[in-house]
Amino acid sequence: MPNILIADDEKEIIRLLKVYLNDYNVLEANDGQQALAILNSEPVDLAIVDIMMPKIDGYQLITKIRERSNYIPVIIISAKVTLSDRIVGMDIGADDYITKPFEPLEVQAKVRAQLRRLSASEKVTKVETITVGDVTLNLAECTVCKNGATIELTKNEFKILELLMNSPRRVFTKDQIYEYAWYDSDAVDDNAIRVIISRLRDKIGDNHIKTIRGLGYRYEE
Repeated sequence: MPNILIADDEKEIIRLLKVYLNDYNVLEANDGQQALAILNSEPVDLAIVDIMMPKIDGYQLITKIRERSNYIPVIIISAKVTLSDRIVGMDIGADDYITKPFEPLEVQAKVRAQLRRLSASEKVTKVETITVGDVTLNLAECTVCKNGATIELTKNEFKILELLMNSPRRVFTKDQIYEYAWYDSDAVDDNAIRVIISRLRDKIGDNHIKTIRGLGYRYEE
């Protein structure tokens, strides 16, 4: 039975979600510090995280989760509703973003979808490294090197670079990039993806990722 961590300082929300997630083993945390302690002591298959929590907020908690693993699905449930809030949450490594007040059945469905996605990805046998020109991705370790020097990337930067480098010179549309790098494409817009592409160019060299006007992006040596 998968372990689902719910980190929220509103206890009634945890009680409500436990009713709808009764097929899973729910681990409860009322602040970010408790959630971190659970992560240190228990295997966690998926995390549901509020942003505005005491001691350690949701952004810090997600950052710490991503320092441990790029593969634990993280769903944000938050009263912060602006597009910039959603972009920040997704950019630091969340896989989905749900705003409060929410429909519990939607959370239930998104948890099932994320766990299915995780299960499917674990069954796919992939090469351990991708090298195109002077850039190498180590998929097992989630690291990127250029000319032997390690480059720090966020989860979404890594996912987009992996997609592009898997098929050099193939043009990927924005919708294809959204689908690969984010579960919920409604959480991002054209500006968000332009910002990430711009950061990737700064980190690996602006000659590698080409903009194909009106279509999308492709990777070149």
